[in-house]
Amino acid sequence: MKNIAVIGAGTMGNGIAHTFAQFGFNVQLIDISQAALDKGVATISKNLDRMVAKEKISEDDKTNTLNNITTYTSIKDGVQYASLVVEAATENIDLKLKIFKELDEVCPEDTILATNTSSISITQIAAVTSRPEKVIGMHFMNPVPIMKLVEIIRGYNTSDEVNDFIVDLTTQIKKVPVEVNDYPGFVANRILMPMINESIETLYNGVAGVKEIDTVMKLGMAHPMGPLQLADFIGLDVCLSILNVMYEGFKNPKYAPCPLLVNMVTAGKLGVKSGEGFYDYSESRKAENVAKMFS
Repeated sequence: MKNIAVIGAGTMGNGIAHTFAQFGFNVQLIDISQAALDKGVATISKNLDRMVAKEKISEDDKTNTLNNITTYTSIKDGVQYASLVVEAATENIDLKLKIFKELDEVCPEDTILATNTSSISITQIAAVTSRPEKVIGMHFMNPVPIMKLVEIIRGYNTSDEVNDFIVDLTTQIKKVPVEVNDYPGFVANRILMPMINESIETLYNGVAGVKEIDTVMKLGMAHPMGPLQLADFIGLDVCLSILNVMYEGFKNPKYAPCPLLVNMVTAGKLGVKSGEGFYDYSESRKAENVAKMFS
């Protein structure tokens, strides 16, 4: 396996492309937007510069990594020689199904199709292809170049050969594969998102303020960042999408998103990427200033 295509040049996509390219794979980074591709490659270059400054890699390593990445605005052109495609588009079921239908049509017959979905059924995604045995979940964590975990999720029809191959490939890029079953939210988000949602409920009910909630969880539970800051970092729209997937999948009210979260997403307050969520990021990307509506 030498050629790996990555669909989507956003935060997760460019991180996945960075990681595979750093370990010597030829990466075809694909996005319909040239501007997104340019931004994605610039982000990879910036992150590599940080690694050089910390003496984790050399300048030659940086150059080789960037040389291993080629960009495309056409899925058909980008995947024609791919042994593996990793889809990292927006967490939207309709979009993912559309992408996988197209991938199934234009990829070589033996190409493995993986999705970085954080909550959507692998079985459902695989069902729109003619190769469900070759469809699998590879849920990387953000930021991809740093975080070690990759949840490996096999669909109902994923073959043992494909599962074992992806587990081995994950170790080749110095990640830790953890195999989990195909249920809404898998493991990471099935546990994380209700905690974030309950934190928002705690704020919504006036139990405590933004910083107070985050401080309790950081100092009392040894979390590296508070749940509201983490929600801002993930993206409140992404949190809402995952909670909706779990709510629809389990029909259990404990997964119903807090009305405050719904309103914030509707108002475009999505966290770091929009400049405001529970914190105000207009002056700094660090969660230093609580957003005006909560201060």
